[in-house]
Amino acid sequence: MRVVIPAAGRGTRFLPATRAMPKEMLPVIAKPIIEYVVEEAVAAGARDILIITGHAKRAIEDYFEFRPNNGARIHYVSQPDPKGLGAAILFAEGFTAGEPFGVLLGDTIHESTTPVLTQLQQKRRLLGGVMVAVEPVPEHKVKDYGIVEGREVGPGLIQATNFLEKPDPSSTPSRLGITGAYLLNSDIFDALRGLQPGAWGEVQLTDALGVLSREQAVYAAGFEGTRYDIGDPVGWLRANLEFARRDPVLREKLKGVVETWERLP
Repeated sequence: MRVVIPAAGRGTRFLPATRAMPKEMLPVIAKPIIEYVVEEAVAAGARDILIITGHAKRAIEDYFEFRPNNGARIHYVSQPDPKGLGAAILFAEGFTAGEPFGVLLGDTIHESTTPVLTQLQQKRRLLGGVMVAVEPVPEHKVKDYGIVEGREVGPGLIQATNFLEKPDPSSTPSRLGITGAYLLNSDIFDALRGLQPGAWGEVQLTDALGVLSREQAVYAAGFEGTRYDIGDPVGWLRANLEFARRDPVLREKLKGVVETWERLP
């Protein structure tokens, strides 16, 4: 399987740090976010990975050149002007060679015994179609995610009828947020090329998935595991704290700090 990792975003929620380093290189404990994502892809069987980089993202290539033994060949393409996730995916068309492919976002970590892409593959073998990983999100977070509407066709499985990009919570009853893992096919490229820029003047992958859902089966699937959204400082801090809690040495050293926080007014 080939996996695409979009990592060309500007990282505006981490300014000014991201003026000097890519958001995807921010560490979670001792490893940059994007190494967790690459490891996740390799665990799901990826042997070729395309990282879509952008302006001032050379540090990603330098990092993996320094750590070459990751179990997969890593390729790169630069997206000079980030114009949305959909626009980034279009840069992967040649790499995918007409075959189905996986997508993992460069600022999201999925932790699970069975890799999330493998879980999606298992469902696709039974049902076919396109697969998108989702999880319930609280109402106040709806505006931060791509949201899926549809009808339940099995436990934790929705056949999608509509996709909304970061909607106002009052505009949809759905609370199913896309987590950042996808199994797509080559039809996505024609859908993307046919789009006009959507929200914020960008080409949105959610809009293209909405087009596909009217032409073929597109499923939104829950998964067993935990998703860490590292796209903003709160999510990044949460991941660091939870990963540190599992390490016996770090846990002991941080215990007093956390207890002090809990006593703060």
